[in-house]
Amino acid sequence: MSGVNAVPASFLPANPVRGEAALRVAGVEVLLRPTFAALVAAEGELGSLFALVERAAEGRMTLAEMVGLFWHCRHDVPAGVTRERMGEAVAAAGLAAATPVLGVLLRQVLAGR
Repeated sequence: MSGVNAVPASFLPANPVRGEAALRVAGVEVLLRPTFAALVAAEGELGSLFALVERAAEGRMTLAEMVGLFWHCRHDVPAGVTRERMGEAVAAAGLAAATPVLGVLLRQVLAGR
């Protein structure tokens, strides 16, 4: 990128219109972007995305599944942010803080672009 307004992708705010969300991990904002490739990778690990949405709606989605989805949707992650740290950040913040982030991603899974 060039120009005065050039900003590295890791510093761009999440764009909810694109189905993006942000999650604070180890003191930095991690952009979560549910691209086709990210969702295919998540589905490969977690099973059907529709079943995942159903489990979330029924309150049966596990913390491991949530972090797995977040991890696969990560974009331009700074060094030092690992899946374990992401899980610890979600657990430390609590499910109430992570639920809106999950909601953005799940709405994108259902609605598409």
